[in-house]
Amino acid sequence: MTEPIRILHFADSHVGMENYGKTDQQTGLSSRVVDFLRRMDDICAYAGAHDVDLVIFAGDAFKTRQPNPTYQREFAHRVRDLSRLAPVVLLVGNHDLPPTMLKASSIEIYDTLEVPNVWVAAEYETRVVETRRGPVLVGTAPYPIRSRLLEDERAAGLTIAETDELLQKVLADTIEDLAVKADQHDMPRLLTGHFTVSGAVVGSERNIMLGRDVAVQLSALADPRWDYIALGHIHKHQNLTHGQAGVPPVVYSGSIERIDFGEEGDSKGFCWVELARGEARWEFVELNARPFVTLRADLTRVANPTDQVVQLINRHDLRDAVVRLLLELTPETEARLNENIIRDHLKHAGIFQLAVIRKQVEQPARARLGASPEGLTPAELLERYLISKEVPEDRRQELLDAAQAIFEQGGGE
Repeated sequence: MTEPIRILHFADSHVGMENYGKTDQQTGLSSRVVDFLRRMDDICAYAGAHDVDLVIFAGDAFKTRQPNPTYQREFAHRVRDLSRLAPVVLLVGNHDLPPTMLKASSIEIYDTLEVPNVWVAAEYETRVVETRRGPVLVGTAPYPIRSRLLEDERAAGLTIAETDELLQKVLADTIEDLAVKADQHDMPRLLTGHFTVSGAVVGSERNIMLGRDVAVQLSALADPRWDYIALGHIHKHQNLTHGQAGVPPVVYSGSIERIDFGEEGDSKGFCWVELARGEARWEFVELNARPFVTLRADLTRVANPTDQVVQLINRHDLRDAVVRLLLELTPETEARLNENIIRDHLKHAGIFQLAVIRKQVEQPARARLGASPEGLTPAELLERYLISKEVPEDRRQELLDAAQAIFEQGGGE
């Protein structure tokens, strides 16, 4: 009996994500970009140490569809390192698509140069990939593009909802065709895809989504003609067939780094798979991703709000973390709050970056918008507007978090 094929499955590297970063003195890059590249280095090291046979990258190499040459170079270094270890499949995700049909994608260069051991999977197809422990049948399902999957005459005159429904059906039929082709080969079989599956728990990827999503039904993937389904696109790691018998694991490896506070509690990593026909033993390998920590304090009824926040800081391990403070105050306690002391204590705690000190100050209803908006930051103006509209606190904080990233990007251009 041959040994199982050793496969490393990862996705959503999003090189170019700069949220909460600063210039790294050694590389000249954003320190957050360096975080993502280091996670790829960790993946390369693990692959080498565990004698990998096949690497599956399930899409979304970069943050944008037109990454700058430096980001392309840094990603290429890691692809080169992986391809020296084993064959590499680079699946095209929505962030990898060209901005227009006539332009090249951000990862097409590997095919153009015929880089050894690298397959840029831009089509729905199956191939037998030879590895040192034997062949693997790999089916590829890149991010679904309407113009490629739908004939113009079939979609003509349809509403958006009807078009999405038709695309969902065509995509399911296409995946079925891949399974029929895979079933003709007596060897381990793997399908890799980049899309949303119905029932998956989504996260912060919605904040950076490019294109309009169409969900694939789980029943189209949980097919015993496959042994393992390697997915990308959703940033939260999950196995959609957990506890189900007679079907393969349908697994999102998740992204390799946190992009914002929406992923604060999510583990980041990749999947290590030992694949044989009819069996897939796999595990999630957690990476040492950048910690994101939210500290909350109700300071509406305390005599010394600064001391209260300092005590809160001292109770947490904040070393190398991106930190945000969410403080509830009254006008009186806000006046007694010393932000300079708080910032000094955060610095001494060894934080990586202070994202924001957000103060929610209780105001009489008639005074919530304030008579004079001069001097307020965009975030403070937005918060006051949301309060005036009686937006619930949880939803208000979610909107403010999303807006903060936009404000920061705008300020850095």
